Amino acid sequence: MYADLRSKKPRTSECVHASCLASELSFILEPSDVIAVRDQPLMLDCQVQGEQPITITWRKNGLPLPFSPRVQVLENGTLLIHRFQKRREGTDADMGEYDCAAQNRYGLLVSRKAKVHLASLPKFHTHPVSMSVNEGGVARFQCQINGIPEATITWEKDKEPLNTSDSSHNPLITCQFYNCNIASSFIYTTYSSIQLYVSGAPRIYKEPVILSGPQNLTITVHQTAILECIATGNPRPIVSWSRLDGRSIGVEGIQVLGTGNLMISDVTLQHSGVYVCAANRPGTRMRRTALGRLVVQAPPEFLQWPQSVSRPAGGSAVFTCVAQGVPDPHLIWLKNGKVLMPGQTVKLTNNNSTLALTRISSDDEAIYQCIAENSAGTNQASARLAVAQAKDLPAAPQGLMASALSINTLQMTWSPPPISIADSIIGYVLHIRKLGEPDHMELQEAISKDTFQHDVTNLQPSTTYSLYLKAYSSLGASQQSNSVIKTTLGSVPTPPICFTKVLNSTTVQVLWELPAKPGKVEGFKLTFRRIPLTDYHEPIKLPFHASAHTISNLEPRAVYEIKLVAYNGNGESDSSKRLVSLAGQGMSGKRLCQCRDAEASLGSVVIGIHIGTACIIFCVLFLIFGYRRSLLMPWAGPAGNQTIVPASQGGIKIVGNQNLHQCLSHVIINNCN
Repeated sequence: MYADLRSKKPRTSECVHASCLASELSFILEPSDVIAVRDQPLMLDCQVQGEQPITITWRKNGLPLPFSPRVQVLENGTLLIHRFQKRREGTDADMGEYDCAAQNRYGLLVSRKAKVHLASLPKFHTHPVSMSVNEGGVARFQCQINGIPEATITWEKDKEPLNTSDSSHNPLITCQFYNCNIASSFIYTTYSSIQLYVSGAPRIYKEPVILSGPQNLTITVHQTAILECIATGNPRPIVSWSRLDGRSIGVEGIQVLGTGNLMISDVTLQHSGVYVCAANRPGTRMRRTALGRLVVQAPPEFLQWPQSVSRPAGGSAVFTCVAQGVPDPHLIWLKNGKVLMPGQTVKLTNNNSTLALTRISSDDEAIYQCIAENSAGTNQASARLAVAQAKDLPAAPQGLMASALSINTLQMTWSPPPISIADSIIGYVLHIRKLGEPDHMELQEAISKDTFQHDVTNLQPSTTYSLYLKAYSSLGASQQSNSVIKTTLGSVPTPPICFTKVLNSTTVQVLWELPAKPGKVEGFKLTFRRIPLTDYHEPIKLPFHASAHTISNLEPRAVYEIKLVAYNGNGESDSSKRLVSLAGQGMSGKRLCQCRDAEASLGSVVIGIHIGTACIIFCVLFLIFGYRRSLLMPWAGPAGNQTIVPASQGGIKIVGNQNLHQCLSHVIINNCN
């Protein structure tokens, strides 16, 4: 079922392409919710504007609406149902959700969904009940109705309309008759009368009691909210209202009905909150309270609409759609009326508020709609993508190659473009993605037009990447180059944390902890040298699971530097060093640090003294006056008896006789900052 519209003029748009300007489709009038009467005609509007010819189709509950003499589409797109029907089995009933779709040669646009309900006879959900009360008390009759449309309820007292605005009305000591009347657009009925008996019992003191407090209520903006609060007591309590959050209820649109009910007309989002009904005994602080929550919902409204754009083939386009509402609206995207799902070239981010299309082709030319939905309603905004057919786009880059430079760097190279098109190229874009990850995880790096070699940094070790290149001109992007698969180098281990333990005057035990990631450990290398010698002993290779090694046959009373590294197929870690003295058994070496040789520096000097009080005093004098050679000359022995510890490897120079050397043989030098 369709109709051709030929009388509508195209509207202007922000689309940058000339054909896009003339092709914009938009709704002038969309179908809206309606209540239909059985066996009566029903009309649903659908009027659009845009480039002709435009075809209008209708759907019911998401399916094409079948054509029949009873169901027709008028020339202006309006749906006409001559006799609205309801079958007992419900399969052919006309109730449901209707939407119309407008289509021209550029795309298809779908309207909002309109709910069509069948008018029904109002039925009592809660009947009022006759009751007897004391004079001065409160009688509460409840009359609740179900029906479509919502019925209007009025009350009569003794066959006369009841003046509900008279808050001072008090019944006499008699029997009175009340009627609950129901009126709607299609039916009127009157409920049989109920009776209220008022007795003249003596009035005694009664504490305030709230017979009916406010109920939790959810409504939509601009509707009217009524919060009930009926209280009784003797003397009659005073009913007041407040908000639990302390904010003012306000005065505009606020009215207290009778002796307590609160009515808020034309509610807004600011009216949402918890309301407190308080029944106060006059002249005292005695009160009773009841709480009710009012939730005000708002249908979606757009803060940012998607804009129509024109893009060249091979390029990308981004549509942004931002909506607000209460509760927060859910966003979905349609392409020519069909739900758009994420894929290799379709990316939805920011809670579906951003639609990104990559590697655009002619198949992507369509009308894209953003549908915002929540429990209060729906809204839609649309934009068109026009794909420019550029004939002179640059050719795809050739000769793309990759090589691994380090654990986190790949070097890309490619061939320069032919001279005939080199001037038209304005730059390149390199697309980078981990192998196996989806396309929306892809990263892009822009490269200048005169560059044919590029280093991709900040990558992960031992990770395989897929890369390709595109050339760009002022008309758009080229086709992608050949894809290159390359893996970064692995990482070396981190330095092991080591400790030393002096077992005796010629033996030292080295212990260490296995290094943490990154870098798998294949083994360890342990080497050492005697201070002040510069040459290390040949490294001792240890397996990856080893965590200790004992070095024996060392020279007594000597100072040794011990160095430990971890290694794998990618290289060696930084070394962990320690200086240890064998002057006394049981003395443990102090940890040097985990730092590079080039970064070693004199950090501190630790002096251990084991000879006695005299040696302590002598060592202190040396530290104070050691660099003032003239003060030490009387104690200096022959040159052949002097002991020198070279300053290499961060050491210090010690000058003195053999006794002084024995005193300082326990010095351990820490080369850390």
